Amino acid sequence: MLVSLLILQATSILASLDRRAGASACSSSADGKYKLSQVDAPSLGGSNPGLDTWDLTIADKTGLRQTIKGFGACVTDGTVTALNKLPADQRSALLKDLMGPDGLNFNLMRHTVASSDLSADPAYSYDDNGGKPDTGLSGFNLGDRGDAMVSMLAEMRRLQPDLTILGSPWAPPGWMQLDGVITGTTTNNNLDHQYVDAYAQYFVKYLQAYEQGGAHIDAITIQNEPLNSRAKMPTMYIFADESGALIRDNVGPAIKKAGLNTQVWAFDHNTQDYDYPETVVNMNGKDTVQAAAWHCYSGNDPANWQPLSRFHDQFPDREQYMTECWTAVGTTDWVHSSSFALMPLQNWANGIIAWALGTFTGGGPVISGGDACGICTGLVTVDPNGGSYKKEIDYYMMGQFSRFMPKGGRALAGTGSYLFDDGTGIESVATLNPDGTRTVVIQNRYDHDIWVQLGTESDGKWNGRAYARAVTTWVLPKA
Repeated sequence: MLVSLLILQATSILASLDRRAGASACSSSADGKYKLSQVDAPSLGGSNPGLDTWDLTIADKTGLRQTIKGFGACVTDGTVTALNKLPADQRSALLKDLMGPDGLNFNLMRHTVASSDLSADPAYSYDDNGGKPDTGLSGFNLGDRGDAMVSMLAEMRRLQPDLTILGSPWAPPGWMQLDGVITGTTTNNNLDHQYVDAYAQYFVKYLQAYEQGGAHIDAITIQNEPLNSRAKMPTMYIFADESGALIRDNVGPAIKKAGLNTQVWAFDHNTQDYDYPETVVNMNGKDTVQAAAWHCYSGNDPANWQPLSRFHDQFPDREQYMTECWTAVGTTDWVHSSSFALMPLQNWANGIIAWALGTFTGGGPVISGGDACGICTGLVTVDPNGGSYKKEIDYYMMGQFSRFMPKGGRALAGTGSYLFDDGTGIESVATLNPDGTRTVVIQNRYDHDIWVQLGTESDGKWNGRAYARAVTTWVLPKA
């Protein structure tokens, strides 16, 4: 009898170990104790060690939602300047960490088309022509900064062959605008419609030049933050119906005529103006506008990401992306970047792009004279003097998603994710991956560890620890 009991106990222990062996867990915490660190894996069954309990579920058979297309950040002129300050070996190692499968595995990057606010002076476009009209675009030239951008994007594409690149301009050449300058006042900061054909061809020439440099551009938005008109900064105001017409009648046809395989995404601004992309999409077929792009500056909370679900309900055949949200060391909270990934994914976003990939320590370089974001810091910050870099907390928080949610996975419906009014709660999002594994990202806003019980449709209930003030990612085996 004793031998039989021992055999049964051993069998039970081995079975428990086998259930755990197929799963893994990784965590990044607010205090820096965990930085994409391997932690105790969840297990099927298992006992609570005395922690508060939180119940989650995922519908991993019946709740398939949007397809995951990727994660990344924006390569600005400032990013190129900062990263190119590094010694060659450090720069190479960093890019491999950013783009490689053992690092962040970034496969969705945005880049600034000529100047943004995170560019050094002077502001520029690819055809300034001394401020004089150049309707034939004979003076089109990427210039040194454009060439440097192409070089970095091409290197990223070599490191990550499955890379998708989105290009967004902050302003066209000044002579195309009613005020005649690339950085002017907020008066007449609009496109001069006598130049709509040149405007469309400007995009064509840009796309062709990048293609020739080995940096194919997969998608564009025609204007970053089209409802943002700022003095002394490269911006331009475009109304919703104006944007829809420009894409339908000018930019879209020009891209197609040139034989370029580049999509056009609508909007590229805040969720409070959700009717803007709806207007643009209603004016264009799916062959002209394939997706909507959103920013976070209406608020990085559950209510402000719900317009993405509204957009999906109206246009279920269009994709949508979170294409910009700032990070600033010492200003934005630890949970900021993980939230601007998690919440859009809960609301049908196909991909997530943080703002600056890299800056100097403390921010910059930036355009002077306006209200450029001088405190914005990248996921990586570079010491301009010491030739070293630091991976900031936002780097690790983005990695909790990007490393473990591969392209082609499907987001899953689920229950239990909740944020209380006092800022506490457990939030989660999950995917069914192409290889059949399941990824569950759990964000714990409490000051103490929580025991999470995760119900599934496929193989029962998984149990494990969600660490205090941390994001923990579980990868569960194929059921």
